[in-house]
Amino acid sequence: MQTFDWTLLQSFLAVAETGSYSAAARASQRSQPTIGRHVEQLQSQLGATLFQRASTGYVLTQTGTALVDHARAMQAAAAKISLITEGRAEDVRGTVRVTASEIVATYILPEIFAQLLAQEPELQIELVATNSTENLSLREADIAVRMVQPEQQDLIARKLGDINLGLFAAQSYLDRAGHPTSLADIGKHIIIGYDKSDLMIRGMLAFGMAAKREDFAFRVDNQVAYLEAVRAGVGIGASQQRQAKIYNLIPVLPDLIIPPLPVWLTAHSELRTSARVRRVFDFLADHLPKRL
Repeated sequence: MQTFDWTLLQSFLAVAETGSYSAAARASQRSQPTIGRHVEQLQSQLGATLFQRASTGYVLTQTGTALVDHARAMQAAAAKISLITEGRAEDVRGTVRVTASEIVATYILPEIFAQLLAQEPELQIELVATNSTENLSLREADIAVRMVQPEQQDLIARKLGDINLGLFAAQSYLDRAGHPTSLADIGKHIIIGYDKSDLMIRGMLAFGMAAKREDFAFRVDNQVAYLEAVRAGVGIGASQQRQAKIYNLIPVLPDLIIPPLPVWLTAHSELRTSARVRRVFDFLADHLPKRL
């Protein structure tokens, strides 16, 4: 076993998982005779029988069953070594898929990516603006900017800071409807809410204000459309303080403390070994906190 050949274990795993030499050959893109030769060589080196012939194909013996989990562990380790090696040798080129909330994707990330692409002309960015959580483990995205701390153990996560929130309205609305001075006054105003999401309802309940969907005279789930409705003077709405300042919105009940939104930058641990993903991850980690 001093000159152990890893390809023998690959062929062994292919037969163990498919149940036949022909299926293993198709799965591993090797010839059927090669698969058979590899299995015979491995059995000879180990001095043990790994498969028994059955009517349905090849089934593992007791020794083969004991070996298969260790072989899979070696296969996973080999894959990680390959990822690391390729990542270190790879140029910063190709596509990186980034997902973020509608507000962050619309108002914050484009300016950052403009700077990045100016520095990395062979890089391509796919930006997914969505409030749903893309699954990094299933490769639905390479990097995610999230407002909740990820719980999966196979993710790399870095907290970048917090987004401060507040209640705001356009001057045109306040000129028309007056400026509320207490939470009790809020009920006399048009509050912009969400349609399907219960986020506003839960937020108001935290301040002791019971509300239902019909209490919001204007409802929209899209965050960008929500912010534009506030800017257009439809009513009072919640907004990130930074964006409200850019839009010249007026604070409503500025002493009201709304818990901030944490911002987490996440990537799958294996994808972190890719030079292009690492470049985007590090660039976002450097530039996003300055715009929160």
